[in-house]
Amino acid sequence: MASQQLLIVDDEPLARQRLRDLVGDVGGYNIVGEAANGVEAMALLQNQPVDIVLVDIRMPVMDGIELAQHIRKLATPPNLIFTTAYDHYALQAFDLNAIDYLLKPIRAERLSAALAKARPLQAKQSQALQALQQPPQHLSIHERGKVLLIPLADVLYLRAELKYVTVRTLEKSYLLEASLNQLEHSYAERFVRVHRNALVAKDAIAGYAKQRVSKVEQAGAEQIGAEAGESSWVVLIKGVDETLAVSRRHQHVIRAV
Repeated sequence: MASQQLLIVDDEPLARQRLRDLVGDVGGYNIVGEAANGVEAMALLQNQPVDIVLVDIRMPVMDGIELAQHIRKLATPPNLIFTTAYDHYALQAFDLNAIDYLLKPIRAERLSAALAKARPLQAKQSQALQALQQPPQHLSIHERGKVLLIPLADVLYLRAELKYVTVRTLEKSYLLEASLNQLEHSYAERFVRVHRNALVAKDAIAGYAKQRVSKVEQAGAEQIGAEAGESSWVVLIKGVDETLAVSRRHQHVIRAV
């Protein structure tokens, strides 16, 4: 039987080397790559077939728990095993939800047993992990068969359109299948609502201005409570020649400036 393909994800070089040595001792597995954080791991996973990922929980840039959420969105998610020196409370959650982990320092016998029964993270297990994580710092976008990671720090605004949310960055727009209300709840510190269908990154607001509503714009104007010929408030966005309407219901954000 062909060796299974394995990826090691840990921000500590010595920890990665330790796992390399242990996997070599166990035998039957081919290490196809290493990553120092979740972002690097996702890039490798989309360009290299991987059967099993050994992933540390606490890492900079993107930790193991957030990585696990993004991995589940891949077309063929690999099996997942956490490696950690995590506290007892968190490990209880892992045990209760049958999420496999290896407690550091890792022993070869334990690694061998975990690799033999490794499996993909299930939906219920994923939900259990969400209670242990901070809001993800990346949005995962499906595009052309791949999962793109968009850092929240790059997002200028989020705008609901039918069943999708437009995610706007300086470079381009993406479509995310998500709830604008849930995004607002998760990232209240970063975004402010200016309309029932739009959230704007606080750091991306260049200012506010009044614009006269034309007859052509009337359909959209009705959504913000304005009549043709009237002036209505819009948000000016840093770095792009675009504006977003501010509804009357949300004009308190202007007064708060």
